[in-house]
Amino acid sequence: MNGPTKTIISKITKLLLAPKTKTTPYQSLLKHYGATQSLTRTKQLHAHLVTSGLLSTGIRSVLVVTYANCGYVHNARKLFDELPQRGTLLYNFMIKMYIAKGGCFEAMKVFLEMLRSKGCCPDNYTYPFVIKASSELLLIEYGRVLHGLTLVSNFGSHLFVLNSLLAMYMNCGEVEEARKVFDAMKEKSVVSWNTMINGYFKNGFANTALAVFNQMVGSGVEIDGASVVSVLPACGFLKELEAGRRVHGLVEEKVLGKKIVSNALVDMYAKCGGLDEARLVFDNMVERDVVSWTSMINGYILNGDKKSALSLFKIMQIEGLRPSSVTITLILLACASLNNLKDGRCVHGWVMKQRLDSEVAIETSLIDMYAKCNCLSLSFSVFTRTSRKKTVPWNAMLSGCVHNKLATEAIGLFKKMLVEGVEINAATCNSLLPAYGIIADLQPVNNINSYLMRSGFVSNVQVATSLIDIYSKSGSLESAHKIFNTIPVDFQDIFVWSIIIAGYGMHGHGETAVSLFKQMVQAGVKPNDVTFTSVLQSCSHAGLVDDGFYLFKFMLKDHQTTPNDDHYTCMVDMLGRAGRMDEAYDLIKTMPFIPGHAVWGALLGACVIHENVELGEVAAKWLFELEPDNTGNYVLLAKLYAALGRWEDAENVRHRMDDIGLRKAPAHSLIELLFMEEPIATLIFKKLASSSGREISVLECLDSICLRDLPYRASRIT
Repeated sequence: MNGPTKTIISKITKLLLAPKTKTTPYQSLLKHYGATQSLTRTKQLHAHLVTSGLLSTGIRSVLVVTYANCGYVHNARKLFDELPQRGTLLYNFMIKMYIAKGGCFEAMKVFLEMLRSKGCCPDNYTYPFVIKASSELLLIEYGRVLHGLTLVSNFGSHLFVLNSLLAMYMNCGEVEEARKVFDAMKEKSVVSWNTMINGYFKNGFANTALAVFNQMVGSGVEIDGASVVSVLPACGFLKELEAGRRVHGLVEEKVLGKKIVSNALVDMYAKCGGLDEARLVFDNMVERDVVSWTSMINGYILNGDKKSALSLFKIMQIEGLRPSSVTITLILLACASLNNLKDGRCVHGWVMKQRLDSEVAIETSLIDMYAKCNCLSLSFSVFTRTSRKKTVPWNAMLSGCVHNKLATEAIGLFKKMLVEGVEINAATCNSLLPAYGIIADLQPVNNINSYLMRSGFVSNVQVATSLIDIYSKSGSLESAHKIFNTIPVDFQDIFVWSIIIAGYGMHGHGETAVSLFKQMVQAGVKPNDVTFTSVLQSCSHAGLVDDGFYLFKFMLKDHQTTPNDDHYTCMVDMLGRAGRMDEAYDLIKTMPFIPGHAVWGALLGACVIHENVELGEVAAKWLFELEPDNTGNYVLLAKLYAALGRWEDAENVRHRMDDIGLRKAPAHSLIELLFMEEPIATLIFKKLASSSGREISVLECLDSICLRDLPYRASRIT
């Protein structure tokens, strides 16, 4: 038996043998039990005090605190309720205890009891606690009442109270009210400034958060680690690399290089694209935790370097650091992006050994990884082991089906969700709706639109945007534009405009697409790369060469956007369709980067149309280097030679294909038969092909179907 144990036992023995009038030593021992969270000994001493008749009001108060510190809230509350008199200190303790245990509503009830009691008033410690409770519960009206009480009770100018009000208003999204409190404060601490910076960022005002930080530094307020951790996410979100570097300079100057600050610096540099600087901070850290490693791994993924993310993860494991569920989801994302099934399965094995495969985030990431690696059967295997009532795995499975072009399966899975009573949310709709764009059939689109209207999901801008897209792909531009018009002007963002412009361009309505683009610019919405691609494609398909050139120059001069490969492809295609082959080739030669296969493909396609063999051979030469396995390029060149009567050259191209071992994929046709669950033509086609061992024509397939007995319509022929 060691020394400390002997001392405690001796102390208990003395207390038990002491005269019953002495209660102060019992209070001391109870405080000791509370500090060490000794619940069993607390109960034993409580029983002794009851049987000994020593349970005075003072002892009861200490017992309340002791039971609370031991985590025995029920007993603490029972003793508290039995007390004939309760002081402000004890009320404050009970409120604080409930907040610490997540019982903010109970904390509010204790506060109301305090107000009703006689001779016991809240003080400058009570209000910060109870204001925090209303903040956690997002009870803004209650918070305003508390604000009024602080003013009436003359605690409205107390710094702790004001800081809690700032936090409450910011947490409830009342940014302007928080600003009024802040501006009226005669004295501001570093906590006041930090609360404003953090609050502005969390409420979507990253620029203002950065401005407040600069004002804080300019006012000579001494920043601390919390200031840095509050402002760096704003720098990362805004991609303000220079501002982030200035903050880093202050960290070095003030010697604030704690682990949490270094982690925030790594995250900021990564989000600003400064991977080298992020890695330098990471490598110079004396101590790294799982957040440090995860931030660096996330940085590599954000900047497109998935291989480095996987390599760093392996080093993390070698160093014996256990990854968190966030780390695992990031690594699975990297595996999915790289189509790296091998490493993905290894991670899955590790997750199963660690028994983490039941976490929803990891389950969802596994489903997504397998689907993007084109192993949907493995996605389904993971899915079958998840909880059938959780929405997120269903959403991941829907996205997986869509990714693998299994639109019918995705729609069937959604119907099963409805049957099983799984909660449908906006993310479900966004995962499902692209499936209707794949089948491009108007009747199912109308059906899902009716469901979304009844369920109220159409009011969600992302869902409405997806509906515009699938209506456009199904050929109903009128319905697409009708939904576009229902979206409030303030919510018509760049994504909505891009989709509607692309829809009109897809169907050859170039003039309307250009008109919509101009309306968008007049509405103050700044076009992005996708928008320019959509409107340039519209000009190309409609033969609007002058409009296309105007928009291309507008992109370069007015928006100072550097054209990418897609933009040049659109321009080459537009000029090629118009027969302006030399201009198309000259444009390619002026490109500031090496042209991709799409640019040369557009030129070759135009050369076939206009029988320009010289430029066609140039384009084909580049395409054979960039895409040696693409049979389409060889077929186009052979077609060009054949159109000019150069049969020997055409035959040589086909021989070259044979030598390489390439074979043109056969075309296919899809015929939809009404009232049939599965296209019967597809089934017969498969049967004929498997039995004969040769390619079957569409006519042969149709001859096998009794068209007199089955209504049909051709939905798509490719």
